[in-house]
Amino acid sequence: MVSADFARNVVGIIGNIISFGLFLSPLPTFWRIIKAKDVEEFKVDPYVATLLNCMLWVFYGIPIVHPNSILVVTINGIGLVIEGTYLVIYFMYSSNKKRLRLMAMLGVEAVFMAAVICGVLLGAHTHEKRSMIVGILCVIFGAIMYASPLTVMGKVIKTKSVEYMPLPLSVVNFLNGCCWTAYALIKFDLYVTIPNGLGAIFGLVQLILYGCYYKSTPKKEKNVELPTVVNNNTVAGGNVSVTVER
Repeated sequence: MVSADFARNVVGIIGNIISFGLFLSPLPTFWRIIKAKDVEEFKVDPYVATLLNCMLWVFYGIPIVHPNSILVVTINGIGLVIEGTYLVIYFMYSSNKKRLRLMAMLGVEAVFMAAVICGVLLGAHTHEKRSMIVGILCVIFGAIMYASPLTVMGKVIKTKSVEYMPLPLSVVNFLNGCCWTAYALIKFDLYVTIPNGLGAIFGLVQLILYGCYYKSTPKKEKNVELPTVVNNNTVAGGNVSVTVER
């Protein structure tokens, strides 16, 4: 018979793989930003929230806080690097106003994390107390991370367009929430269950919205250079907008 520890490790490894896919799923979005050299209407909130979430989970999983949680540390450590890269790209191609907002958000996160680390290590002297304090924070900010796409979901409903809500991110977000919820339920961990259960729910809502508004999303237009008749004797070049079916 398979032990609970073995099953939990297997699900945790699968969760690491899916989470890695979750961290990589915005790549098409950021490749689009790089090519356009403009962040357009893409929101930075989900990536800032994910960065903070990763920092908290890395702190939660280290041995001096919550022993035997190496799988939590590994994937969230990778997530820190990936999310940091996304934010650098966003900073490079955003307006000054958006850059200042991003810097302010990151500054607040840095001060907050420093206060949490100092407070927990100096004020709590047992694994149970440290796990409880950091775990509660992980629940709160994990829920914020998963709820951060709500701003994008509101835009989808308002515009009846899914252009700025990438499908790969929604799919992997849903799968990630389901997998880590299963991981937490095998050997019950309340602090992992709550945020990831919410993640599964929010991911499902995003998929439903995508199904509802995909057909109403405006098709992309492509500028094609075609000759334009100015008068009976002269032909000049001009840009004509041609709809390209996706």
